Amino acid sequence: MEIERAVTADAGEILTLQRAAYVSEAQLYGDPFIAPLVESAEQVRKAIDNATVLKATEAGRIVGAVRGQLAGTTCLVGRLVVAPDRQGAGIGTALLTALHEQVPEATAFDLFTGHLSEGNLRLYRRLGYRETHRERMDDHLTLVHMRR
Repeated sequence: MEIERAVTADAGEILTLQRAAYVSEAQLYGDPFIAPLVESAEQVRKAIDNATVLKATEAGRIVGAVRGQLAGTTCLVGRLVVAPDRQGAGIGTALLTALHEQVPEATAFDLFTGHLSEGNLRLYRRLGYRETHRERMDDHLTLVHMRR
């Protein structure tokens, strides 16, 4: 597996991967309109152009991606995705570790996930993220905000 910066031409494949990876989250929360599923290819292209977007590839296939956007000295982490058939193989860990290294000027890394996303919460805690607060979005979703 290789991890490198995504380029604009990767937007379509990253969006396809993102949609495949977030279907289980949509099912978990009973909401087919979560942001990662309704994001457009143009929005993904803009993220690649304006943020640090890393991709993990295996044999020419993008199997994971993550975004980091610097806000002051804090890196806002988002859209960590791994292909469903490759989950549990350490790709998410490798992507987050690489993002931490790619943004050395960040003094903190912030992210959020849903309260029912136990696998995500375990991964983030294992990598040193700690819960800072919870934000109730509606009856079926509470966001867990975390910082490293």
